[in-house]
Amino acid sequence: MRGRLNLFQMSMLRWREPYPYNAVHVVRIGQPLSGAGLQQAIDDVLTGFGLTGLELDIARGRFDYGGGAANAPVQILPPGPDPAETLRAEIERQLNAPFPREGRIDPFRFFAIDGGDGFELGLGYDHFVAAGDSIVALLKAIADRYGGGAAPAGAAVTPALYPPTYRRLLLRQLLPMLVGWRRLPANLRSFRHAFRPRYPHGEAIGIGFRHFRVDRHRVDALRRTAKAWGVTRNDLLLALLLHTLSPLAEARRRERRRNELAVASIVNIRGDCGPAARGAFGQFLSSFLVSHAVPPGSTVEQVARDVGVATERIKREKLYLQTLFALSVGGLMWRFMSPERRARFHAKSYPVWAGMSPLHVDALWEPGAGAAPAPEYIRAVPTGPLVPLVIALTTAAGALDIGLSFRTAAFSRAEIDKMAVSLLERIDGLC
Repeated sequence: MRGRLNLFQMSMLRWREPYPYNAVHVVRIGQPLSGAGLQQAIDDVLTGFGLTGLELDIARGRFDYGGGAANAPVQILPPGPDPAETLRAEIERQLNAPFPREGRIDPFRFFAIDGGDGFELGLGYDHFVAAGDSIVALLKAIADRYGGGAAPAGAAVTPALYPPTYRRLLLRQLLPMLVGWRRLPANLRSFRHAFRPRYPHGEAIGIGFRHFRVDRHRVDALRRTAKAWGVTRNDLLLALLLHTLSPLAEARRRERRRNELAVASIVNIRGDCGPAARGAFGQFLSSFLVSHAVPPGSTVEQVARDVGVATERIKREKLYLQTLFALSVGGLMWRFMSPERRARFHAKSYPVWAGMSPLHVDALWEPGAGAAPAPEYIRAVPTGPLVPLVIALTTAAGALDIGLSFRTAAFSRAEIDKMAVSLLERIDGLC
């Protein structure tokens, strides 16, 4: 087989052992829906990009796009009496529907919901095949093709499908890795101060989904506030998340040691991987986490400034690369664990309540033939066994779409609804 899976991809394949590890992207296409025309556009782009005939060999950590005809039929869904609820239910279904484990697999499932003068184009996919930026490029190409653009062909538009693994990254970033190695024991010890998430609803493995949108006015207010406080927008959103989660983890205040709340953020490391990763279709991710006590009476500004200090150091010293080392160690340990121990491993060793996955679609989706900038772009990302809640932050057309994927073992739908309202109220408080 031609391609090797990288560390993050291999980890995702382990995470999908107990239940699916899928992601979903949805973009609105501002043209009437033609099922036949959309299917043709999908087939043309998948074939033109070379994303057909995928074969996966997990034991050897290998994959190969063998080519051939596309096999991703688009499912056309009626909007129903409540189109927003129809979309939410389909996103949730896609998150929970497994893909074949290995061998010859089709990792893409397309759907469309008719909206009269336009339609929602959705893609559920097995997350190991690609990160969000690659999926944006794929959906943009389909939208362009559907709008009358030429079918992709030739090396100029076909993405590289077999980028190098993280081995070259470790050599390119040797100094930051050595610095991170020195700090790793202290960072691992900090885990002992993080309060573990609770799973009050037993062993349920389902994933629920909730979505809301922050309009351009509020997004501008977030940007101005972050600038005034000397932090990034991501720092500010992490602080808002910590404040929102804090009431759900009040029991930590009775703990002598585990009295902090930890949250994580996904990092796109494509730029760290060198020229071979530029434009490639695949997965170039790592992550970092921050923890904070969120003491009673603390303000969002105080927490945001503390988070900003931590993340500035993480970015300066590239400490997010430590996660790759942790993933490799976890992979070695995994093969010697029983299924029962595997089920408990992440919840015990990675006490993180939530993760954030930012994606700036406006920077990736430029107008093309037949396709305007995405007016709305919704994402749902999987929780996996690591964290019970993951929040997809998607910037499109100046607005911010926020999708909350949650494990039903950890949160009820009522709790997530309340959390969404609380987040929006806290954002409104900054306007």
